[in-house]
Amino acid sequence: MKRIFVGNLADESSEEDVQALFSQYGTVRGIRIAHDIFSGRCRGFGTIDMEGHEARAAIAGLDGTLFKGRPLKVKEEVPRAKRGKRGGRR
Repeated sequence: MKRIFVGNLADESSEEDVQALFSQYGTVRGIRIAHDIFSGRCRGFGTIDMEGHEARAAIAGLDGTLFKGRPLKVKEEVPRAKRGKRGGRR
């Protein structure tokens, strides 16, 4: 199972819209779109869970594709521990 990061989603994007888009490449096992706590609108990013080969096909097929007038940023999610430090207190 791979987790895919999708960014640059339009404000009006819903989980159903994104699931329909990614299901062209295989079975979507899970989906989570970040929403603003006050307005309920999409914050522009989310994650999708798919099987490995289906996830790779979705990344290759959808990265840079226009969705609701915006080019999507689609890539494999990198766990926090592997991202490295970004500064802060020591």
